[in-house]
Amino acid sequence: MTKTFLSFLLLFVVLVLAQVTIFNHIWLFGLAMPLVFIYFIVSLPVTTPTNRMLTLGFMLGLTVDIFSNTAGLNALSCTILAGLRRPILRLYMPREDDMTNPMPSVKSIGAAAYTKYVLTMTVIYSIIYFVVDSAGIFNIVPTALRIIASSILTFILLMAVAGITSRNQSGKKK
Repeated sequence: MTKTFLSFLLLFVVLVLAQVTIFNHIWLFGLAMPLVFIYFIVSLPVTTPTNRMLTLGFMLGLTVDIFSNTAGLNALSCTILAGLRRPILRLYMPREDDMTNPMPSVKSIGAAAYTKYVLTMTVIYSIIYFVVDSAGIFNIVPTALRIIASSILTFILLMAVAGITSRNQSGKKK
C-alpha cells in the first residue's frame, strides 16, 4: 500500500514538473501541445473509487493550472476525464474480476484494448481542453486542428511513457 502510494506520488510530481517545465513550452507547428500529465489519470488502478478518482483528477489539474496560469482549465478537464475513466475502461477491458493486475497496461488488458483506451482518453481530454479554451473566440477549424494534432502528439508520448514505466516495473520484479 505505502509503496504503491509513494510510486503514484512520485509519478504525480514527475509528470507535473515535466508538463510545466518542458511540455507547456512545446507547440509543434503552432497547433500541437503535448498533455503528458494526463498519464497519471490513465495509469491509476481500476479499483480506485470514483470519489477518489475525481479528487485526484481535480488536484492534478489544479496543480498544473497553478504553475501554468490557466485559470482552472486543466482542473475542469482533468475532473471530467477522471469521471469518464471508468465507463471508458469498461468499453475496452475484460471484466474487473478477470484482471490479474488492477493497473491498466498492455500486459493487463492487452495491446489493442490499451491502445484504444489511451487514445480515447487523450481525444476526450483534448476536446474538453481546447473547446473550453477557445469558448470566447470560438473558431472551429483552428480548434479542430489543435484537438487532432495535440491528441496525436499526446497519444504518442503517453504510449512512450507507458512503455518506459512498464519496462521499469518489470525490471524491478526480476
